[in-house]
Amino acid sequence: MSAATPEISLRPGGRLRRRLIVNRCMEAIGTAAALLAVAALGLVIVSVGVRGAPALSWHFLTTPPSLFGGAGGISSAIVGSLLIVGVATALALPLGVLTAIYLTEFASRRVAAAIQLVLDVMNGLPTIVTGIFVYGLIVIGSHQKAYAGALALAIVMLPVVARSAQEVLLLVPATLREAGLALGVSRWRTVLGVILPTTWSGIITGTVIAAARAAGETAPLLFTTSIFNPALSTDVTKALPNIPVLIFTYSEQPDKVLHEQAWAAAFVLMLFILAASLLARGVLARSQRRLRP
Repeated sequence: MSAATPEISLRPGGRLRRRLIVNRCMEAIGTAAALLAVAALGLVIVSVGVRGAPALSWHFLTTPPSLFGGAGGISSAIVGSLLIVGVATALALPLGVLTAIYLTEFASRRVAAAIQLVLDVMNGLPTIVTGIFVYGLIVIGSHQKAYAGALALAIVMLPVVARSAQEVLLLVPATLREAGLALGVSRWRTVLGVILPTTWSGIITGTVIAAARAAGETAPLLFTTSIFNPALSTDVTKALPNIPVLIFTYSEQPDKVLHEQAWAAAFVLMLFILAASLLARGVLARSQRRLRP
């Protein structure tokens, strides 16, 4: 006579059911939080767009600001912002990339930890402090200059560029470094000829993100390039019109038309930052997939 086979129940026990319920609750909370963040961004964009819609037009984008209010535009402010951010990027990109290369390829662990701490502190430093520093360094005793504003924005961008470049460099497989060294190539030639070419897309992506952040900074520009002639100019040795300062100035005026133009300029700036950030995220994701072993 065969022994009775014990029955095995496949139903989840009480503890497993509780775990499943808690897991589903946490998933729902996380999903709700993500949707709330997206909804907040959408609400801000829609709100700014609706308030600025009356002033948005081709004339608004192609006409310089008016000296006496009224039907002006932001063309010179767009050009000025592009020049200031462009000069800031030209300053921050090489310094940030060289810092990242030193941290990942040459620095000892103790030195790298100290430099990373400095970068983290710079990243959290209020931008108004950066503006005051550059004001005391360059502007005080002279006159406001666009390149002073670019220097302030470069200081804001530097830690973002350095840390993003460092993260991309750390994704490069160690086998590439070992292959270059095995062929008798010096360390710096390996970095320049093998490692950097595989990471340029990620580095450029981090730079675009940093530039998008710097484009919306107002405090450093208030101290360095806020007293300007609204006419179109490309002379960075003088104060240039720029969108953040223009938004701040218009929002402080009693004229309703200027308020609408401030909202419209804010909407244009938000669209630029949003488009640049989305483009950078897409390129970064593609770069990370290509670099993963």
